[in-house]
Amino acid sequence: MIRRVHGFVSRLMLYVREKLSVRQFFILSSIIVGLSSGLAAIILKYFVHSIERLVVYYSHNYEEFFLFTLFPMIGIGLTVFYVQKALKGEFKKGTAEIAYAIAKKSSVLPSSQMYTHLVTAALTVGFGGSTGLESPMVTTGSAIGSNYGRTYRLSYKERTILLACGAASGIAAAFSSPIAGVLFAIEVLLTDVSASAFIPLIISAACGALLSKIILAQGVVLSFALTEPFNYYNVPWYIALGVLTGLLSLYFARTFEWVTGKMRGIGNNTVRVIIGGVCLMLLLLIFPPLFGEGYETIKVLSQLKPAELAQNSIFQDAISSESILLIFLGGAALLKCVAAALTIGSGGNGGSFGPSLFMGAYLGFIFARVINLSGLTHIPETNFALVGMAGLLAGVFYAPLTAVFLIAEITGGYELMIPLMLVAAISTVVTHYVEPLSMEGKKLSLKLRSPIEDRDKSLLSRLELMDLIEKNFSVIRSNESLQDLVKAISISKRNIFPVLNDNELVGLVYLDNVRNIIFKHDQYEKVWVRDLMSPLPAVISPQDNFHTILKKFEETNQWNLPVVDNTTYLGFVSKSSILTKYREELLQSV
Repeated sequence: MIRRVHGFVSRLMLYVREKLSVRQFFILSSIIVGLSSGLAAIILKYFVHSIERLVVYYSHNYEEFFLFTLFPMIGIGLTVFYVQKALKGEFKKGTAEIAYAIAKKSSVLPSSQMYTHLVTAALTVGFGGSTGLESPMVTTGSAIGSNYGRTYRLSYKERTILLACGAASGIAAAFSSPIAGVLFAIEVLLTDVSASAFIPLIISAACGALLSKIILAQGVVLSFALTEPFNYYNVPWYIALGVLTGLLSLYFARTFEWVTGKMRGIGNNTVRVIIGGVCLMLLLLIFPPLFGEGYETIKVLSQLKPAELAQNSIFQDAISSESILLIFLGGAALLKCVAAALTIGSGGNGGSFGPSLFMGAYLGFIFARVINLSGLTHIPETNFALVGMAGLLAGVFYAPLTAVFLIAEITGGYELMIPLMLVAAISTVVTHYVEPLSMEGKKLSLKLRSPIEDRDKSLLSRLELMDLIEKNFSVIRSNESLQDLVKAISISKRNIFPVLNDNELVGLVYLDNVRNIIFKHDQYEKVWVRDLMSPLPAVISPQDNFHTILKKFEETNQWNLPVVDNTTYLGFVSKSSILTKYREELLQSV
């Protein structure tokens, strides 16, 4: 039955494609990808909130709450079991994997990613894993766009844009914020974007946001109503908050990387799940707001009811003053990234988007409350909590525009645009000054073995060295005679001859350097190749990135350099072939 439906849909789409122009079909495709990705994000949201309602049912008193804190371990365990049994341990997550697919895999993502992230994220976060759903939504949407493009044999450029359309729709549906969805796709996934990509991205994001407004209940979507307008007298305090959010972003990144690294260093899956689950249980017993995404606790802060967040904590009775409550909230903020890292590092699925919003909101609220209690002035605590969210999001993802417009959209207006821009920009400057790359940027750079800071470097990162190796060079041995060299020259179309000793490359013979002697027949049995060869100007390793390779060409003033793996000769790479391939990639991206 499913195959029949799939076949019918495929035939219908092919028929429609014949009737429409290329541009019209591509716009239709962006609508379909936007609706599909938005619907997937909505399904994940509903699935998670349904599990959460069931889980939270067991948290009415201290005894039940102790049992309740074990649920994250159960969720992570189920996720690991699913990955090991259903996916055979092959499961990749994070926006770095998507960007790597764009750069190195022709924007092709496995079809399994259209559903595996929905299942694993629902199990992880639904049972209380302290992480966000946005990364799985982005991956799912990207996989939908990629596989749609592959099914209908669209070009690399079109497939890449549809991949980004799926990601934009997922973010738009998660927060009912289409502009933020578009900007996220541009800032985080697409290193360069042409004007032709904007319309499909906007259409897909609008489709995702529209579905979100129609289907999702208000309580499921993160939204706020501003109670106080922006006052320009508070600009110095917003500037201070920008610096603080930048510093906290650095703490977030380094702590998250350190904890996940330690967790992944545990070889046994069962032991890793137990250790991560127990640590999460202890954190939840002290800081219940760390359960799940934490968006509900942000709403509690925005309603200026922070005391409610201490309910069910084992230290609830000790939190009897405003100062102790602020210490409690500060501890929750600082430990959210630890809880998220434990969740993901022990095998759960999720991302840093939600935790960064959580920490930003708590920082903004605590900062404003401290200023108000000090008597220096009165600043709006809700506004600072919202702007703090933008600061952390910008500082963690290096995506200031996404952060600004996300908070502007979820507050239903642009009243806070000036402080949002200030805080997001300052936070990004602070983090970028200390760490040139974001967390996901560093992962991508490591996978590509090259920096990813601009368009040219991104295009070069798409090239594969092994595809450019030329092997039509006549090989000679160091112990062969001039006569053997002349024979090699007579049948070769190249003017460079690699000299080997066994399989080790020991030098090169250039035709220009031996042109005079090859006509001296009396020297054929007297002169040896080892006497004629020149030292290697430089060698290229398969592990070298193209920035290093081009630098070697420039330094040696050569147009052909040998490729050597350890000491084994593999062939030559020419500078012209690299530049030709680069031009092809450049044309595809326009």
